[in-house]
Amino acid sequence: MPGSTLFTDAMALTRAGDGVYTGELNEHWTIGPKVHGGAMLALCANAAIQEHSRGQERSDPGDQRSDNVQPIAASGNFLWAPDPGPMRLITTVRKRGRRVSLIDVELNQGDRTAVRAAITLGDPEHHVPPLLSVNPVIPLMQPEPPPGLEPIGPGHPMEDVVHLAHGCDIRPSLTTFTPRTDGGPPIIEYWVRPKGVAPDVLFALLSGDVSAPVTFGVNRMGWAPTVQLTAYLRALPADGWLRVLCTTVQIGQDWFDEDHIVVDCEGHIVVQSRQLAMVPPPQ
Repeated sequence: MPGSTLFTDAMALTRAGDGVYTGELNEHWTIGPKVHGGAMLALCANAAIQEHSRGQERSDPGDQRSDNVQPIAASGNFLWAPDPGPMRLITTVRKRGRRVSLIDVELNQGDRTAVRAAITLGDPEHHVPPLLSVNPVIPLMQPEPPPGLEPIGPGHPMEDVVHLAHGCDIRPSLTTFTPRTDGGPPIIEYWVRPKGVAPDVLFALLSGDVSAPVTFGVNRMGWAPTVQLTAYLRALPADGWLRVLCTTVQIGQDWFDEDHIVVDCEGHIVVQSRQLAMVPPPQ
């Protein structure tokens, strides 16, 4: 639906041929003037799911492949930053297995490829407890935003940049954006959920790229283009707030890494992500 702020509408796809789908990411799914990278990766994941489902419909009824297939890993290379508008997604099935399948996706706008993604499909471990889990989010962040923490919106200092907030309730802890006085690495905290719908797997993947650049912690405030982003889906999100903890290992002169851990309201790690991006120039 043109102009819609619903995440489910942003992820909607129409089949346009064998392995080809069309969709649209409008101005509500942008950072500044450009389409949000996490939204594009989530759309690629949805195209892979759709193509895998079509293959299942055509397969032998006796086939025992899992019907609860989800994008357990999504890895995208970002070639350029497209403007909001129509997208064309071309899928190529590399493997269709009983437990793991792999589908490549190209996200194009016009005659240019914006994202080349590899989507690994399988059944995440959402129904059994892990043998071991080191979850740094639980001792730092409560399940819901603390009282008084304002969403990005009218009057918020990030309103003019994070247009993603039209379709998401995004509540960053602004105190974690300031450089640490002890010289330690930046740690940025967010609470986020889609407006009007419950968080699903695709929104959880988007949340793995929801934070502002960690370079804010070293006073580099400009645009930090993502070059490569990989996200792992560890569990299906419960209905409620997602907590996002964003950290880094090293901010170089040209390149930096940024890690997200996304935890649902029940305390489960649902997404882990890491990206390589370019450090903004000094201002």
